[in-house]
Amino acid sequence: MQKVDLNCDLGESFGNYHLGMDDQILPLITSANVACGFHASDPLTMQKTVKLAAENHVCVGAHPGLPDLVGFGRRKMDIKPEEAKAVVMYQIGALQAFCSANRIEMKHVKLHGALYNMAGKDEELAEAICKGIYEVNPNLILLGLFGSKMLAAARKVGLKAANEVFADRAYEEDGSLVPRGEPGAVITDENEAVKRVIGMIQCHTVTAITGKKIAVFPNSICVHGDNQKAFIFVQKIRKALEAEHIRICPLAETIS
Repeated sequence: MQKVDLNCDLGESFGNYHLGMDDQILPLITSANVACGFHASDPLTMQKTVKLAAENHVCVGAHPGLPDLVGFGRRKMDIKPEEAKAVVMYQIGALQAFCSANRIEMKHVKLHGALYNMAGKDEELAEAICKGIYEVNPNLILLGLFGSKMLAAARKVGLKAANEVFADRAYEEDGSLVPRGEPGAVITDENEAVKRVIGMIQCHTVTAITGKKIAVFPNSICVHGDNQKAFIFVQKIRKALEAEHIRICPLAETIS
């Protein structure tokens, strides 16, 4: 039987600003990527999100980003590899406190936004970040874009790595994500998203923005929690996976 993890970026509210539908989405997913305070979130939001994940038996991972609350971590930054390493280690440590308090084990790390895309193409940056993750906890799984330099770096330093694909983002021919500022970068039709997800799992292909089919091998499907239709996307994707007899399971089970 085919199997896949279903993940979502959550815990991205900040102070009085509410973002996402975490309480509705959590019962439907198997992995939560929890923001750690640099691109979004705050201590109370982190605590609430981890607690809700624990109550719903959802695996928790750190979702570290660039120190850019105003830009939601989606603006590129001139950051050196050693600084990026420290920034990621700091955020994993912050989330670990809430995991420990809720008596759950952190399972994975997935970078956010611009840092995710930058490290996906920069070997030196990717390796520094992966070394940082390994030094904090060598048992953490690195969740990264299929074909990216992050996955190669993770394996090089000794981390387990899992391939991530996106239900709600368009792809370039090289397997990278279309920049958000370009037309068609974000998939807004939930039925199109479902069709793409099933194709990626069953046929190991997805159609790039140019119309060319490219290869993908997913361990995990991501839906962005800040997408206005995130709950509908997750609902329909889960229903379609079940209808196709694709087992939805924790990330670790997809790479074992």
